[in-house]
Amino acid sequence: MTARLLFVHAHPDDESLATGVAIAHHVAAGDEVHVLTCTLGEQGEVIPPELAHLDADHEDTLGEYRRDELRAAMAAIGAHHRVLGEDLASGRASRWRDSGMAGTAGAQHPRAWVRADDDVAVEAVTEVITEIEPDVVVSYDAHGGYAHPDHIRTHEVTRWAVSALPEGRRPHLFGTFTPRSWAEEDRRVLASMPGLTELGWQQPAGEFPPSVVADEVVTHAVVDADAVDQQVAALRHHRTQVTLGPDRTFALSNDIAALLSGREGYARLDPATGQPLECGSEPRRALVER
Repeated sequence: MTARLLFVHAHPDDESLATGVAIAHHVAAGDEVHVLTCTLGEQGEVIPPELAHLDADHEDTLGEYRRDELRAAMAAIGAHHRVLGEDLASGRASRWRDSGMAGTAGAQHPRAWVRADDDVAVEAVTEVITEIEPDVVVSYDAHGGYAHPDHIRTHEVTRWAVSALPEGRRPHLFGTFTPRSWAEEDRRVLASMPGLTELGWQQPAGEFPPSVVADEVVTHAVVDADAVDQQVAALRHHRTQVTLGPDRTFALSNDIAALLSGREGYARLDPATGQPLECGSEPRRALVER
């Protein structure tokens, strides 16, 4: 039995970083996998110096460049993809714009995703869900992974869209979470890796982001080491945002080392509240029950 899955993300590269293992795993399983991206990531920081002119403080053409990165990444991983509100016939690349990190000026732009009218945004996402008719919809937890305003907005709009559907046509809604034991293990693995400081990278330290939760909250998982090769193939195309290192490591513009561990945690969310539906000690289940 094949399944249909829809991953809803805020910016290009989020899909490959946060859910790339699940996307690659389900593509390899023969499932129909769709990615919906809500903005083009116009406010992102640019890593390669030769592309710095693209950013919002200079040419402000980063969104179009990242759209091409997304196209190439999804071709590499094998998923269908679209940008929310994109209209190729009229030349509109997206309806809404990246709002930037909390406290930055990007949120004041009239097209900023965080300023989108609730009803209009929900209708746009509902149209996509209704067209695709997925069995499963995956987005962020209520904190947006690491409290990025666009991630939180994407979580809100996605769950409102799912909640608005008739109960019999409502897909399962999942949020992304990381069990604390996994996050702690990843830090130990990174600490034992030689050569990362030579790249100018720092070891992760301090408090974990809000999406790292008690192990029992994470009731579903995709664990597939083989999927990492396809995840890496996708991430190679997101070069404005991601630097790939040795042994399945990577860093963002903050130069903090991270690990592509071949495993991702999830929990079913209550569309009405955005909170995980259940906790327990049972073995973690797959996103799709076969």
